[in-house]
Amino acid sequence: MQTFAQNFTTCSKIYARFSVSLQQIQNIMKKILALLGFLLIMALVAGGAIYYLLFTCPFQHTEKAYIYIDTDDTADSIKNKIVETGNPRTMLGYELMCKLKSYGEKHRTGRYELATNATMWDLVRELRNGIQTPVKLVVPPARTIEKMTTVLSKNLMLDSLSLAQVLNDETRMKEVGGYSKETLPCLFIPETYEVYWDITPDKLVERLQKEKEKFWNANRRKKALEAKLTPDEVTTLASIVESETNYAPEKATVAGLYLNRLQRGIKLQSDPTVKFALQDFGLRRILFQHLEYDSPYNTYMYEGLPPGPICIPTPAGIDAVLNYERHKYLYMCAKEDFSGSHNFEETLSGHLINARRYQQALNARGIK
Repeated sequence: MQTFAQNFTTCSKIYARFSVSLQQIQNIMKKILALLGFLLIMALVAGGAIYYLLFTCPFQHTEKAYIYIDTDDTADSIKNKIVETGNPRTMLGYELMCKLKSYGEKHRTGRYELATNATMWDLVRELRNGIQTPVKLVVPPARTIEKMTTVLSKNLMLDSLSLAQVLNDETRMKEVGGYSKETLPCLFIPETYEVYWDITPDKLVERLQKEKEKFWNANRRKKALEAKLTPDEVTTLASIVESETNYAPEKATVAGLYLNRLQRGIKLQSDPTVKFALQDFGLRRILFQHLEYDSPYNTYMYEGLPPGPICIPTPAGIDAVLNYERHKYLYMCAKEDFSGSHNFEETLSGHLINARRYQQALNARGIK
């Protein structure tokens, strides 16, 4: 009996000790798990901070900007453009994504918007997928095709030479709209269009042709037919009208005057056509020697319209011809007050009086 009691006491002590050890182990495990949980949370926080800094942290620029990528760019030059434009906190995210997404040496040209809240992830996705932002291309009135190509090339990736090569390709321009060298200015309708910055010369010409066809709707074509002119002839006459006057209220009057002359078989006798023939746009006074210059654009020498426009007129100038004023005027002369407006006459005698006044005003100002 005593032996049993002793054994029981011994077992009890051993169990008590074992219970204490198990409790200690449990406490230690809890501490280890708590520490691991803390370390995991810290790792997640650190990882999230790193991910934010590398990929989703907004750029530091304060205004919307654009990055222009052209055919000559490389991964390094694109990187430099991003740094200059967006002022990012780090470019490590860009470099990692270039490797992961195979972006860099093979890239897509274009104009890419960098919004004020843009992130590196957003930008690389746009660059890699070629998600461009269009440019507003202003096609202006211009005196010559050369001037037009220069202006357009300043706002696009293409250069003026590559555009000029397409425009001077007679076979190509006949395919586009039946244009000759003389009627080529009729292709351009001065307006503002949305196009991609990296548009090719061929695609630009095709787009301009579509815009021209859209401009020459059924209503305008009907008015041109009523005036017994083709759309290109309307544009040619509009170029003369706009070269004669910048005073908008007079344009329809001037258009009506020239239509009267055309219908009666009278030479247009337009001074701006002589300047165009001579390619001397700075002439302030047309003399008899200028009128003797032999050119199909010299409307003092040849009857009818010249072979093509003498400038690229505005849509308002074209509409002034289509909505010309009905009257009997055959003559016009700049007013002697140099206001930019004109005196109109039905008779030659009345016109000569106006012309004498204007010549006297020129002489008084020493304009030769």
